[in-house]
Amino acid sequence: QVQLVESGGGLVKPGESLRLSCAASGRTFRSYAMAWFRQGPGNEREFVAAIKRNEGNTYYADSLRGRFTISRDNAKNTVYLQMSSLKPEDTAVYYCAADRGTTDYGGPYLYQSSTYYYWGQGTQVTVSS
Repeated sequence: QVQLVESGGGLVKPGESLRLSCAASGRTFRSYAMAWFRQGPGNEREFVAAIKRNEGNTYYADSLRGRFTISRDNAKNTVYLQMSSLKPEDTAVYYCAADRGTTDYGGPYLYQSSTYYYWGQGTQVTVSS
């Protein structure tokens, strides 16, 4: 079992940066692939970024690559999402997710929400002038 708690959301102006954090419980954090998803007003939940377990390979939505960076600190059981050049379209609730930790998922699997089992409650990011 793992609990995920997101933090770092807030109100920012277009062009500014923000870093989200996701703190995970448990002793086997290294076993989990981690991801960020988001859901904007009236939109479906969409993939943002993922990071593979162990090796730490990263994956991004094509439209976000270059602006968003996912990273993990296994010593702190924490995953981060660094967001830069924020746009109003980035306004959404951002969710942290972890898989079951039993399979070394990679490639296309990490883009799918069905891959993940544990979810945080989300943190609101609002980009507005």
